Amino acid sequence: MNVDTIPDFLGEQRDNAPEDLQALVFSFEDLWERKLWHQLTDALVTYFNHEESAAQRLPFYRSFILTFADKINQLRLVTLALRAAEQCKDSQERLSFLTAVANKVNKPNSQDAYVYATVAVAKVKLELKDPEGARKELDKSEKVLDSFDSVETIVHAAFYRVNAEYYQSKHEFASYYRNALLYLACIDLKDLTANERKSRAYDLSLAALVSDTIYNFGELLLHPILDALKEDESWLRDLLFAFNRGDLAAYDVLAGHISSNPLLAEHRDGLRQKIYLAALTEAVFRRPPHDRAMSFSTISEETKVRPDEIEHLIMKALSLGLLRGSIDQVDQIARINWVQPKVLDKKQIDNMRTRLQDWDSSVNSLGNWIEAKGQDVWAA
Repeated sequence: MNVDTIPDFLGEQRDNAPEDLQALVFSFEDLWERKLWHQLTDALVTYFNHEESAAQRLPFYRSFILTFADKINQLRLVTLALRAAEQCKDSQERLSFLTAVANKVNKPNSQDAYVYATVAVAKVKLELKDPEGARKELDKSEKVLDSFDSVETIVHAAFYRVNAEYYQSKHEFASYYRNALLYLACIDLKDLTANERKSRAYDLSLAALVSDTIYNFGELLLHPILDALKEDESWLRDLLFAFNRGDLAAYDVLAGHISSNPLLAEHRDGLRQKIYLAALTEAVFRRPPHDRAMSFSTISEETKVRPDEIEHLIMKALSLGLLRGSIDQVDQIARINWVQPKVLDKKQIDNMRTRLQDWDSSVNSLGNWIEAKGQDVWAA
């Protein structure tokens, strides 16, 4: 747009703006004439964040903001562009618009803005069922991100969010789980709506359960996002905690919910093996370090696994790094010297307290015995 026509454009947009936003639009011309680019950017961001501004965002971006785009913070330019892109008529138009934005900010001194825009392009490609194209954009973004010493949190948050969505679309549950948690680490949960928090918690819980590489849910169990499941989906939260403590009885009680959920039902066999492994690690954990030589029959009794499958279960736990130790196949004894740390519930903490008390008592007894046997030595 010609600089001479900007006052007319702003006057027209002010007249079309909602009454309570007209004063804000009026300030645009003053700030623009005085070349107060930072203040003008702040005012535009405030305006674009009002829902009532939706219809005017694209005209403002195309006819006003682009005339001074090189003079303002490029990351904030992309922020304004993303808000404007919401008003594109369809995903194809949004893709063209955001691709142009990414190309515009692809400069050596604005690579953070370039990543922010490129991630948005990847998101639209996912909407258009083009996962390969989205992956290329995400890989491009990740390469740039890895070269930064530091970057604005919103850039990392955007990357992890879209990366998680990509892995979710590909049913790569472990990668989704990791990226979704990283996304939550970059944001304030208060910025998500109640429905968004519930959806995130639900998807994360399912991914943790059905993944064949995730056996420790500590990060998720400690995250406040799980509180979103307390009302309508409390069974899923309870199921996670049942897995964490290897509670076979609780698992059987909640089995009906597993059958009613298509994804969990599809992975029923894997879930059963995972709860058996959890029961095994919990059985080992409850024992003091000097008493972790367990017979196959004891393990079978505590995990409810058939005796002929015990050896395979232990080997699986060893291969996954859940346990360390050895198996005596002749005597059918597993000698465990290490168990993977995990988040403890109150009952498990109480068990640890009891073990510490027993240890303290043993140390005192040993001290008393040494004192009694070595009186002459101590006297000398």
